[in-house]
Amino acid sequence: MIRLVPGTVSLGGVEMANHLVLAAGILGTTGSSIRRVLEAGAGAAVTKSIGPVASAGHPGPCVVELGDGLLNAMGLPNPSREFGTELASLKGLPVVASVFGGTPEEFRKVASWFRDRVAGFELNLSCPHAEGYGAAIGTDPGTVEECTRAVASLGLPTWVKLTPNVTDLPVIGQAAQRGGATAVVAVNTVRAMRISTELRLPVLGNRYGGLSGRAIFPIAVRCVYELYESVEIPVIGVGGIATAEDVIEMMMAGASAVQIGSAVRENPGIFREIAGELYRPGGVSPEEIVGCAHG
Repeated sequence: MIRLVPGTVSLGGVEMANHLVLAAGILGTTGSSIRRVLEAGAGAAVTKSIGPVASAGHPGPCVVELGDGLLNAMGLPNPSREFGTELASLKGLPVVASVFGGTPEEFRKVASWFRDRVAGFELNLSCPHAEGYGAAIGTDPGTVEECTRAVASLGLPTWVKLTPNVTDLPVIGQAAQRGGATAVVAVNTVRAMRISTELRLPVLGNRYGGLSGRAIFPIAVRCVYELYESVEIPVIGVGGIATAEDVIEMMMAGASAVQIGSAVRENPGIFREIAGELYRPGGVSPEEIVGCAHG
């Protein structure tokens, strides 16, 4: 397997220890858990998604384990502005706040609460199971551009997390770029559902949810590949990554870095394990690998 030369990474304006980032929604729920992830080898961490109003999320069941991934419909539970207390001790660390809202004004308001405590923002314009938020507005290029511009105006690095549940992902990525995004993140979970044949009911309390994990890795690779050819800002790959080989494949598709989510659930030490295999002194420059599959 190809090994990369170790070193710090500057990604969309965020300085990171390596190419591996904790994805939003996994362990990014408290200041202490975020710090533990960074100490366990992650180059940076994205918090859980925080919105304009505190919410308990959807009724359960909210998460179902499948053979090749996870199906979830959490409904964006969050403490809203109170989350700032969790971020207070993390100032100066590579922590990116995931924020959401129903309008550009709400996105900017939520981001403004944390601007002095984080290294940047990630806009959740892609959650597939929160009515009025996420993918509900992230499928419209004009809205994506306006929400991105509203948060980018705060002057911090601004990543935009995109949904795969659209017919033309590059158009959405280009809208984020026009709005001032410093990177795009591809992708959030894939809209999906399962039905219990015994109960004759959907397995999730919300009926529909988002599929993550190994099952969506090929979808994420395709999305990253398309975006790399369509935007000029860095692309961050996410979806089903669990090994160093996955990281290299995603980078060859065009990712400048990757996020890891579902795999952390089974192995909290996965960042250090992947980094131990991914990097070697005298290894290949990452710039030589990123996008090389495009010829």
